[in-house]
Amino acid sequence: MVIAFVNSKGGVGKSTLAGSLVAWLVSHGHRVALADCDSQESSSEWIRTSVPKAHVFRFPTADEILDELPELKREFPFVIADGPGAQIETSRALLMWADIAIIPCKASMFEARALAKNTSFVRQAQAIRGGLPMAIAVLSMVGRGYRLTRDMVEAAAALNLELAKTAVTLRQAYADAPGQNRSVFDSGYSAREAAKELSVLFEELFPEAIPGHRTDEYWKS
Repeated sequence: MVIAFVNSKGGVGKSTLAGSLVAWLVSHGHRVALADCDSQESSSEWIRTSVPKAHVFRFPTADEILDELPELKREFPFVIADGPGAQIETSRALLMWADIAIIPCKASMFEARALAKNTSFVRQAQAIRGGLPMAIAVLSMVGRGYRLTRDMVEAAAALNLELAKTAVTLRQAYADAPGQNRSVFDSGYSAREAAKELSVLFEELFPEAIPGHRTDEYWKS
């Protein structure tokens, strides 16, 4: 299964969420590959040192994604793809092989209005592929006192786009973890709330990844 984190904008938390999902899946005993499709290489540098059991690959161009990602999909139960920001063709290539597209977006009126543009790339892929990838938006880098506003809920609903119930809060722990060559899951007491928050999110999105569930039943509802 290929799980792609995509958004045409940078700085919305794609690499943080992609790398954290890799760490979370590895902690549950899964074989996981990270496909870093961003030319900045942020997630691959981070995960190579912080999650040594993960397998790290770099595909910075659309051609490399189209040629190499299918092989990873055959080899690994989970391929987590960290998509680029403004490189639209690279994102489109990634969506040609993704089973699930997660769209991280900041919680603001501007993001609500921009959600249609980000969703359009996913819809194009779905039209070509007969429904895939499944898509869900995740609120990222949210202020501590923030609550889901009617604007964001209505924007997602108008696009027929599912919005995750769990939002990712703006926390220092997420910024600190890569510099410490760790994930928030092994960063100790200072990152406990971040680790708990992401665990809740990933359990919401991927309950079958918890040992005891069947991983071949992903997103078949």
